[in-house]
Amino acid sequence: MLTLLAPAKINLTLEVLTKRADGFHELLSIIQAIDLCDRLCFQPGNQMAYKCDHPDWSAEKSLVPRAARLLKEASGYSRGATIEISKRIPLLSGLGGDSSDAAAVLVGLNRLWELALPMGEVAKLASQLGSDVTFFLSGGTALAQGRGEAVSPLPPLPRRWLVLLIPGIPRLPGKTARLYASLEESHYTPGRITEEMVTALTRGEAVTPASLFNVFDSVADSSFAGLDGFRQKFKEAGAGSIHLAGSGPALFAIGKSKTRANRIFKNLKAQGLEAYLAGTLAATPE
Repeated sequence: MLTLLAPAKINLTLEVLTKRADGFHELLSIIQAIDLCDRLCFQPGNQMAYKCDHPDWSAEKSLVPRAARLLKEASGYSRGATIEISKRIPLLSGLGGDSSDAAAVLVGLNRLWELALPMGEVAKLASQLGSDVTFFLSGGTALAQGRGEAVSPLPPLPRRWLVLLIPGIPRLPGKTARLYASLEESHYTPGRITEEMVTALTRGEAVTPASLFNVFDSVADSSFAGLDGFRQKFKEAGAGSIHLAGSGPALFAIGKSKTRANRIFKNLKAQGLEAYLAGTLAATPE
């Protein structure tokens, strides 16, 4: 049996530069893997089978079976495997859990089936599933450009601790498309926020909570009913700079220290809220 961890992610920056002629948005984003992880166990078998301990997880709505099918088609492998997923990353939260699971499937089955496909080939398959899937092949800290499909590694962010708050509000179908559709030209930025953080990372300088940015922060409260109330609870728990994780609705705040982050986390848990304490992760060696 083979076991892999699939980490969640946050966006340290997420800027939309403009709307493209093809209808998509041109973006610039720094993505960071964190140690809130799903666990995937792989066992060989004659057919593909999928199991998950989360009652709301559905193989039909997940990228996991699609990732397995792509790998089988690319390699010509005829047998199968049983994949068991222990979910810890909240579903539909903006933390990239399903994309991370799909990346783990590509890597895990490549090993389990002894296909020996080079990472370049695996990355091509990942890009067919989504830009976040490509990122999760190595994780760490990375720059995403274009529609998000062009992912390149960055110098690692020094270990930081953060708190995640998962608001108890309904998940919106097609939430990412809705948030993009709600953006106006006034929300576009030229990319300087991300460029300044890239410079800081390259120089080994500190990345402060004040330097974080997510364009969806400006439209999320009107898209997710009740989200503003959870932002307020987060502030009351001691958080300073609070941002949406990806397209949300999860929120996160980086603590000035592990002690400070842990205090905020405990304050949220004391209110009966769904919260997680996590640290940043370096890239996985290929």
